[in-house]
Amino acid sequence: MARIRVYTTAWCGYCVRAKALLERRGVEYEEVRLDHDPSFRSRLVDLTGRWTLPQITVDEKPIGGFAELAELDRRGLLDELAA
Repeated sequence: MARIRVYTTAWCGYCVRAKALLERRGVEYEEVRLDHDPSFRSRLVDLTGRWTLPQITVDEKPIGGFAELAELDRRGLLDELAA
């Protein structure tokens, strides 16, 4: 099974939506909360090349945020990616 990480903060609405989508599909993921990291934007850029939230990685490979996750789901590729 793929290792999925979702980088989030408590105040991010798209983070909530991404986690809800994964949960609806029964996809296990690890949430990495960045609320108390004042340099989290720099950390995200280093990890994913992007600075917006959420950022999602699959086996350490960045796939993007909620929009990209939702597009994978619409195309029927989310289950395949998580396998």
